[in-house]
Amino acid sequence: MNNNDSVAVIGAGAAGMAAAIKAAWCGASVVLYERGDKYGRKLGITGKGRCNVTNDCPPREFLASVTKNDKFMYSAAFRYTPADVMAFFESLGVPLKTERGSRVFPASDRAADIVNALRFAVRDAGVKSVMSCRITDVRPDGEGFVLTDGKREFRHGAVIVCTGGLSYPTTGSTGDGYGFAERFGIPVTDRLPSLIPIETAEDVSELSGLTLKNVTLTVKHGAKTVFSEMGEMLFTHFGVSGPLVLSASCHMREDITEYSLEIDLKPAIPEDELDERLVSVFREGAVKDFVNATSHLLPLKLVRIAADRAGIDAHVKAGAVTREARARYLGVLKHFTLTPKRFRPIDEAIVTSGGVDVKSLDPKTMECKSVPGLYFAGEVIDVDAYTGGFNLQIAFSTGFSAGEAAAEKVMTGADCE
Repeated sequence: MNNNDSVAVIGAGAAGMAAAIKAAWCGASVVLYERGDKYGRKLGITGKGRCNVTNDCPPREFLASVTKNDKFMYSAAFRYTPADVMAFFESLGVPLKTERGSRVFPASDRAADIVNALRFAVRDAGVKSVMSCRITDVRPDGEGFVLTDGKREFRHGAVIVCTGGLSYPTTGSTGDGYGFAERFGIPVTDRLPSLIPIETAEDVSELSGLTLKNVTLTVKHGAKTVFSEMGEMLFTHFGVSGPLVLSASCHMREDITEYSLEIDLKPAIPEDELDERLVSVFREGAVKDFVNATSHLLPLKLVRIAADRAGIDAHVKAGAVTREARARYLGVLKHFTLTPKRFRPIDEAIVTSGGVDVKSLDPKTMECKSVPGLYFAGEVIDVDAYTGGFNLQIAFSTGFSAGEAAAEKVMTGADCE
């Protein structure tokens, strides 16, 4: 295929489909290459199959939720805002709804509706899709580029790499884009898991399945607090997971064993007030076993463990608990500590932290500064954010930006407004 006036997009995920649609809407001839046989495979499983497509917040609030290279995202975030993404999907016939935390979902609660809307938009825009075609190499060729799948060669005037990260490799994200960048001499930062469950040194298997709501999780690096938020988390057979833990993992960049996790099980009650309440509980339940007297304070699975952590015999009478033991128990309720041992494997991460160094890219266009006509968008670049629709917003903002710029690169007088 010889067409130096066309745009190639590698990867039919969120960023890739956004880039292909935008480039085609600008009037460019676009070919979308996808190694799998389906569009948006990872997109289809996000949000537990519901697809948290963006977050209904102003651009500055979105940027505040970007935990890695937020300044790089400034231009793209204001060029293609969360409101723009919402309007885009509604224009494609997908009704949306906004839930707690300004999370935006399709009204149907079906991620497939988002994937199908993008798939049909790709088709209707005139994009040529080449499925089950894994591009193995990209190299410069005169004023354009040559792509190969090992058997065939394809020539294009501009290339947008949207191959994703290393998370969920079964969906096709195996890091191909990093190799493309490195062969052009473009720096790639270390790839680490982000939005990832955490294994703990403590055996918490007997708490597996327990969800804690309205607790505060604090992460400390030495004496420094790097994360502290109220919300929901989950104990698993290996450690902890859930929204709070996934968000906290974004802030644990160095050796994970240098951090500590601390759960405030009663964040709404100051320590002095909680201590007074414990005095009343122990007095009123003086003749009861300690675990029975305190059973209403905590979820059942935690009652005995909290007593053990405080060094209190589960069957001692509540009225016999000393002031020192009560202080220890208070400490457990307000500072339930866990020791991180390791992140779960990167293929279990929601997103990959690290990737194509943003210093190598133009933040307005996503074009590589040293290789004109080569663009990167989505998870393949070194930008990531909290859970809540922010990472998909990154994909759409960077994908639309790259698609518009690539169309202008290969066309004279492209109309992208």
